[in-house]
Parts: sequence; structure tokens; C-alpha cells
Amino acid sequence: MTDMTGRSGKRKRRGIFRSRALAAAGCVLLSGSLLAGCGGTEASGSGAKGQEDEGKISVVTTIFPQYDFVRQIAGDQVNLKMLLKPGEETHSYEPTPQDIIAIQNSNVFIYVGGENDAWVEEILESMPESDMVTLKLMDCVDTVEEEEVEGMQSEPGHSHEEEEEHVHEGEEEEETHSIHEIDEHVWTSPENASAIVGKIRDILIKEDPSNSGFYEKNAEEYQERLAELDQEFRDVVSNAKRNLLIFGDRFPFRYFADAYGLDYYAAFPGCASDTEPSAATMAFLINKVKEEKVPAVLKMELSNDNIANAIAEATGTEVKTFYSCHNLTAEEFENGETYLSMMEKNVETLKEVLNGWL
Repeated sequence: MTDMTGRSGKRKRRGIFRSRALAAAGCVLLSGSLLAGCGGTEASGSGAKGQEDEGKISVVTTIFPQYDFVRQIAGDQVNLKMLLKPGEETHSYEPTPQDIIAIQNSNVFIYVGGENDAWVEEILESMPESDMVTLKLMDCVDTVEEEEVEGMQSEPGHSHEEEEEHVHEGEEEEETHSIHEIDEHVWTSPENASAIVGKIRDILIKEDPSNSGFYEKNAEEYQERLAELDQEFRDVVSNAKRNLLIFGDRFPFRYFADAYGLDYYAAFPGCASDTEPSAATMAFLINKVKEEKVPAVLKMELSNDNIANAIAEATGTEVKTFYSCHNLTAEEFENGETYLSMMEKNVETLKEVLNGWL
């Protein structure tokens, strides 16, 4: 296994993404249009800068959670575009020239921040001064570091000794290292989602005051639904027989687990680049499922289920999907799935997992 699967590998991968994104940005920005210099077709839904399409402002988001939050607040009062295509995995996303044009032409650009959005800062810095408003989800809530719990596979090349070495490698390396350790999946907690919705509402009202009442009303109703969802999760946990989740997958649910006092074991942290767990990690998870008599092994949506299936087969349990809501399939998108509908599925799954067997 090469160091590309470790934290140094993540830094190299991020550097590759930055280089490609910057090259595309330079091409696009120098040409002044997508047709001149970079080729391709006009990015759908990006529009021109300002409110040229029926007087609507243009909002661009990187991934699904903030896309869905905007459409719940704004409905069809804005021109809304999501850069990540349905069915794509966020960790493998690279911006295209069309994506960069969409960002440049937007009035409001909303992204997550953190490791997977490292390319965003470079793109924004390369763009000329404009009135575009940006919102980083990680700035909307209190963040926590990714957690490495017992049994979780450590990424190659990363150790406590290595952390100490990084401290002495200069300010730039410290900043890079800290970006890697902050858990960016802030939307997985309904309370955090509500805080993000409030920030989006405020920006939409400022950028489009003529629809302020519409945005205010929709945001208030949506935050009420998020509060109800939060209470559903709290009711499930408070009446459960156990408080343990076991994931045969990455674990991007740190904010969710912290919100409801849940313990967990998983194969990898939320942003791990690994896909092959060690024998020790597999043995640990299998033993934990047996010891704790957990009725189901969990996996994320749009994720390879080989690890979860192997654990389930070895323990006589089943595999269930727990939605991080980072993206959805093309079919789910067409069928109108939302953050709330996927999280409601999580409510039911949580009931089963926390109360089965024993």
C-alpha cells in the first residue's frame, strides 16, 4: 500500500486537485468565457452574473445538504445549481471548467470547507473581485476534530510521533495538518442543520430583499421540522436498549453521535482514503458485533458494502444503510428525496439497531 492512502497521500491528492482546479480556473478566467479557451458547453443553471433570469439570483452549492436547504427556503425563487452530480462520491469530486464558470457567475456560493473543499479557497482567490457572497458550512457551527476510536484503522504514515514532528515543520504545515483533522460533516446533526439554514436564510434575504418574507416563512417552517426530527432522534435514544452503532465503513457521523450521546465503532474515520481494512480492524469489529449482540452492521449511502457484508456474514447479522445525506442517487434525486426524508429513514434504522436482539 502506498503513502497515497495515508495523510501524506491526502495532501498529495489535495495538491493534485488544486493544480487541476487552478489550471482550469486560469484558463476560464483568462478567456472570459467558457467558449473561449477552455471549450465545452455552458453550465446549466449557472446563468449570468446578477439577476438576468427572470430577476432571480443565482445560488451554487458544492454538495447536496446545502443544495436541499436552499431549495427548502427559496423554492423556485432562485436559480439553484449543485456542482456534485447525483450518484457521485464527494471524496472523488474534481471541479470542471463549467463548475468554475458557475461559481464565478453566481450571486451566492455555498460550500462545506475542510479537506475535500481545499480547492475552493484557491479558486476563490484566483477570481477577480466581485459582489459574490460565499458561505462556508464549517463557519456556521462549532466544529470538532475527526476521532479515531478503538479498533479503527489508523491511516498509514500517521502516528502521534508524526504529529509531534509536524508541529516543528512550520506554520504552513500546521495549518495543513489542522485542516485534515477537522470533521467537515457538520450537517449530520439536525441542530447544526438548523443553524446552517438560519445562515442561508440571512444571506438570501440580504441578496434578494424583495422575497424576504418568503424566505423567512419557509426557513421558520423548515427549522420547525428540523426541531421535530431532532426530538425524534432524542426519543429513540432515550428509550433504547443500547447506545452503540457499528459501521463497516467510514464514519462521517461524529456530530450526529455527539448530539445524541451515541458510542460507535467503525472501520475508518469520516474522510479516510482507505478502502481496505486491516485484519485486526475486521477482527475487532466482528468481535464487537458478537459481544454487544448488535443486530445490524451499518454502512453509508453510495459506499462499497464489502466490509459491512463481510462483518454481517461472519456474525449472522444484516447490513443497513445509514444516510449521511452527502449525496443521493440520480433516481432518488428525480423522486424528490430530501435531507429530511433520508434522515427520517435514519430514525427508523436507529430504532432497529438500538433495540434489536439482546
